[in-house]
Amino acid sequence: MADLKIGISGCGGRMGRMVALELLETKGIRLAGGIDAPDSPYLGRDLGELAGVGPLGIKAGSDALGLFRVADAVIDFSAPVASVGHAKIAAATGKALVIGTTGLDVEEENALRRAARKAPILWAPNMSVGVNLLLELVREAAAQLGSDYDIEILEMHHRHKVDAPSGTALALGRAAAEGRDVELGKKRVAARVGVTGPRKAGDIGFAVLRGGDEVGWHKVFFSGAGEVVELAHRATSRRVFARGAVRAARWLAGKKPGLYAMTDVLAKA
Repeated sequence: MADLKIGISGCGGRMGRMVALELLETKGIRLAGGIDAPDSPYLGRDLGELAGVGPLGIKAGSDALGLFRVADAVIDFSAPVASVGHAKIAAATGKALVIGTTGLDVEEENALRRAARKAPILWAPNMSVGVNLLLELVREAAAQLGSDYDIEILEMHHRHKVDAPSGTALALGRAAAEGRDVELGKKRVAARVGVTGPRKAGDIGFAVLRGGDEVGWHKVFFSGAGEVVELAHRATSRRVFARGAVRAARWLAGKKPGLYAMTDVLAKA
């Protein structure tokens, strides 16, 4: 069988470089190319050099349509606006698209759903197998412990992360809300400053820390009378996200149009 050709969007970023390295070290896969923003300082750079393995003769470009035409699947770690644009290109070409970008608003998420009518698209705020297990555990804990336990979500990332709370923290919040059969939007408390008064029953609180080079740390507290249940995950390397993204792309290529999640990949592994 011919190698699966996978391209990278956001190839100059930290995650893009890690994905390139993972692709290069995975049998049965060929790096189809990489793109970055039109004003990126990495345009024209060799993808092998960016990944730290030496020249490959593949240069970073900005032609998204061209990349989709030559690739079987594209892995996207870019920015919300760019990811939506790439979803539209995926819809036009019918190619598979794996999106790990976070910080999308409601309209941007809806745009992904529209594009997924014509192409297989997988969007996950976190590609880690461990985090996706954590989501299931949080959902179950919320359902079993009930409203007598207050839910608080704490996350920490490196100083360069631009969105808060993290996409993973919000996904954990959604999982907790689903476990209680409520809407996160009606229960979410994003910040507490000053005299806030007593905590409202049923709220799902979020707290955010930023600093250093922390890859990603998430903890969910279920605090009841006399006890606290804590569920947590900490990533020590971005490689775990790259590995999950490549696994998702291999699974997604050739699938029917639709909006998929990492749970689909793991359930059918």
